Amino acid sequence: MSDVLIWTLVAVVATVIIWRGSGLLESASERLAAYYQLPDIVQGAVIVAVGSSFPELSTTVISSLVHGEFELGVAAIVGSALFNILVIPALSGLASREPLKANRDLIYKEAQFYMIAVAVLTLTFSFAVIYQPLPSDTDGAIRGELTRYIALIPVALYGLYLFVQYQDTLDHEGAVDTREIRPGREWGMLALSLLVIVIGVEGLVRAAINFGEIFNTPSFLWGITVVAAGTSIPDAFVSIRAARNGRGITSIANVLGSNTFDLLVCIPAGVLIAGTAAINFSIAAPMMASLTAATVVLFLMMRTQMTLSKRECVALLVIYVAFLIWISAESFGVLDWVPSLPPATAN
Repeated sequence: MSDVLIWTLVAVVATVIIWRGSGLLESASERLAAYYQLPDIVQGAVIVAVGSSFPELSTTVISSLVHGEFELGVAAIVGSALFNILVIPALSGLASREPLKANRDLIYKEAQFYMIAVAVLTLTFSFAVIYQPLPSDTDGAIRGELTRYIALIPVALYGLYLFVQYQDTLDHEGAVDTREIRPGREWGMLALSLLVIVIGVEGLVRAAINFGEIFNTPSFLWGITVVAAGTSIPDAFVSIRAARNGRGITSIANVLGSNTFDLLVCIPAGVLIAGTAAINFSIAAPMMASLTAATVVLFLMMRTQMTLSKRECVALLVIYVAFLIWISAESFGVLDWVPSLPPATAN
């Protein structure tokens, strides 16, 4: 019991560190976006999204290089993406004084590009299984080796995404007074915030690994729940604050842009640095299916009347709780819908 309390405290402290570091990062990112006169949709979908996604990027890199737990990093990214899609828009909508508004640019560019990102990452995992297959263990799982060359596929798609966003900046004229913004100081604050976030993420990853050992469960479970929620808190604060200030488009754009960066850059980053990583496609496919379903639900809700109502926000939270119950039941052996996700007795 004492070990549980110690690592729970570590996880809480690490989350607070990430939150504080992300606050510095958010402030520096927003001021730099204003200085370089970027439009709101680009600020939310690229600048703030990439900044607030740095915890997820750190998770895959630290999990792969320091702890040899690439699957934990992938689980944290997928769990974070689900948290972003279901929980953050729901909390933002409930915190907003009026229904959270969207627009056609957000729905038909950001949301649909994000759906493409989900599909491309699934194809990337499939190519790893097809072209670099690994021997199956006794659990019969389908595995493959993700190499640097295969990992470049989603990164190339993110390059296309940046090109599309760049086109939106060409005709934009900023209306913010930038005379008091010192870019050198803001870049320094940005660098400091990234260092603080890395320290917090290391604490979360260590807590997840130890929870897996204490409860005799896959580290995958703690990556997709504890680490995912901890690294998503920065996105939550950014989006909720934007929604309360009447900037619903920036709020949702941050969520979609953050998830696009997570899937297309954060997951491949661990492979590009480490060289190779083993992929359990028998687990990855159901998780990507869950993420696809959650994305379609949010897309349909946003498309109806271009708003996210309070009732729809509650429905999103219910779906997320149902997902947590399902993945916990799988990990503890209560359910076996994902046969290669081992129950507690299998470890």
